[in-house]
Amino acid sequence: MSAALSDDLKALLDTPVFISVATIQPDGSPQVSPVWVLRDGDDLLFSTTIGRQKEKNLRRDPRVTVLFQPFDAPYTYAEIRGTATMTTEGGQELIDELSRKYTGKDYADFNPSAKDDAERVVVRVTARKVVGSI
Repeated sequence: MSAALSDDLKALLDTPVFISVATIQPDGSPQVSPVWVLRDGDDLLFSTTIGRQKEKNLRRDPRVTVLFQPFDAPYTYAEIRGTATMTTEGGQELIDELSRKYTGKDYADFNPSAKDDAERVVVRVTARKVVGSI
């Protein structure tokens, strides 16, 4: 069963705020990465590439935790626990949309070395539980 995001949390996620994504390493330890995020209804979307540790971790175990904590309101936070699904379909379009949200540029203009990146992956996080102060 999925959990709904509050309207306040949705509004904040629609701003250029970073989230931290925690995945589970093969040995059971956590791996955490800051990423850009888009919202699609109550789901969160972020981008990675094939072969990165978070992509490998999520292929093996799709459980994920996302921490949202705006830099200008450090006592406001949300922890979103859920499940990730991945696809390469729309991968380049997502990274360009994220880059325009956060930098105002297409990703290739923001990061010219991106032409050497592995194939892009769209990660969709469906919330199972949301806790926090939002």
